[in-house]
Formats: sequence, structure tokens, C-alpha cells
Amino acid sequence: LQMLEQQVVGGEQAKNKDLKEKHKRRKKYADERRMQLVAALQQSNEDSSDWVLLNVYDSIQEEVRAKSKLLEKMQEKLRAAETEIKDLQSEFELEKIDYLNTIRRLERELMLFQQLLDQVQSLVRRDCNYSNLEKIKRESVWDEEMGCWKIPEPVIQKTRLP
Repeated sequence: LQMLEQQVVGGEQAKNKDLKEKHKRRKKYADERRMQLVAALQQSNEDSSDWVLLNVYDSIQEEVRAKSKLLEKMQEKLRAAETEIKDLQSEFELEKIDYLNTIRRLERELMLFQQLLDQVQSLVRRDCNYSNLEKIKRESVWDEEMGCWKIPEPVIQKTRLP
């Protein structure tokens, strides 16, 4: 009966010393790891209130108070994050409005310059290379170093009839 009891209580491997040693090593490793985690949580730069989850409480009221404080702190962090998001969104919106205004202003200036060119083109002499604006646009080159367009010099082509 005792032999059967030992097998049932301890299992088939109750007398296996290697298995017992393996269990002891695992338990020791788990305890060490738990202690490392507790130490890391205590030393973290976060409030020690985050460590509240690992505490053992004397009463339910104490646990409720501790967790309520933690909840309030998390809600405060959430409110701060939401405020930051709203600030970033409003800043983005202002930049977007500014960019759109700049685009509109540049489009108006472009239209003004285009209309001026159209008016002035008829006043340019026919024997000047500037009388053909499309040809001037094709011959113009953007200079990266200087940050400006290199436009061909005006040339008047005199043709003499025999």
C-alpha cells in the first residue's frame, strides 16, 4: 500500500533525482528572473506606482486606492497625449493654410507675368530672337549652382536685301 501511495503521490518519477534537480534549477531560475524584474521595475524611471501591480494588499480598499491612483495618473498621461496631438494637428493645419496661400499667391503672380509677356511680345521687334517666346523657353536652362534660369542673350538679326 505504501509503495502504491508513493507512486500515486509522487508519480512514477518520484525517485528520479535528475528530474528533481531539473525542477529545482527551473524554480531557482524563475525566482531569480522574478527578482530581476522586480528590481528593474523599482529602478525604472517611471513612478513607483507602476510597481503597485506587484504589491500584496492587506485589504481590498487599499488595493482599490492604489489602483485608482494609478488610473488617475494614466488618465493624466492620456490627456497630455491628446493635448499634444491636438497641438500638432492645429500646427499642421496652420502650415497647410500657409502653403495654400503661398501657392495661390504664386499662381496669381504667374498669371500676371504671363499676361505681361503676352502684351509685351507684340512690342518686340520681329528681327529679335525674343519675338518668339516658345523658342526662348526651349533654349533656357536651369542652373542648379546659381539657382536661376540662364536665358539666351537678346540678338537682333538684320537681314539685308540685295
